[in-house]
Amino acid sequence: MNITDIQPLIDIAIKAGEAILEVYYGTQEDFGITRKEDNSPLTAADRVSHDIIVEGLTKLYPEIPILSEEGADIEYAVRKEWKQYWCVDPLDGTKEFISRNGQFTVNIAFMEHNKPVIGVIYSPVLNVVYYGIVGKGSWKMTPGEAPEAISVDRKTSEWIAIGSRSHADEDEENILKKYPVVSKLSIGSSLKFCLVAEGKAQIYYRKGPTMEWDTAAGQAIAVSSGAIMVNADFEEFVYNKPSLLNPGFYCKVS
Repeated sequence: MNITDIQPLIDIAIKAGEAILEVYYGTQEDFGITRKEDNSPLTAADRVSHDIIVEGLTKLYPEIPILSEEGADIEYAVRKEWKQYWCVDPLDGTKEFISRNGQFTVNIAFMEHNKPVIGVIYSPVLNVVYYGIVGKGSWKMTPGEAPEAISVDRKTSEWIAIGSRSHADEDEENILKKYPVVSKLSIGSSLKFCLVAEGKAQIYYRKGPTMEWDTAAGQAIAVSSGAIMVNADFEEFVYNKPSLLNPGFYCKVS
């Protein structure tokens, strides 16, 4: 089936973001933090956002399965048969959330034949939505206001590299020397894809590690704005793998 109206997806992301902010600005000092099997943090905000997104998507499209960071224990034997599905990160940038720097997002991607074709990213603290539809374009909007079309900046000869605030790597620095990078920015979560998409950075290289839900919505938005997304060998970036762990990748102007 085709997803013809993106506004309900935006509404779901905003609703989840508002619930996240209730935890973020609430009185629970430790955010209800628990630990997953890989020892990564899980907060009350992750859980409430997951519940809102799953409820919203299921109500709209009950026949489309959901792969979410907080519900990822779906066997590959089941997943590999999916032609369409949602790839969701209810709270991307949990470390940024815990450190209270505001650089976290809600990510919702619609996948078709294991490729992200629609992406919605909402930054609750910035109160800004980015969204992209492959083949149609990408936009940025403040909720309640008209969206603004965005695109990559291919004209500049002085590139800005965007990187992770939480995951720096010396090899990444060496890779960037191959490009006309004159300055670097660090920011958390999927906002890195958004800055490439709106022309505020020209390259985001990541050695790893990330998971598929970390990148799907961002890839859809960046590619829809004119960027390319490839693995570290400049081959197609693949989703719905037996392991949901991503390889290294480039998201950059083409």
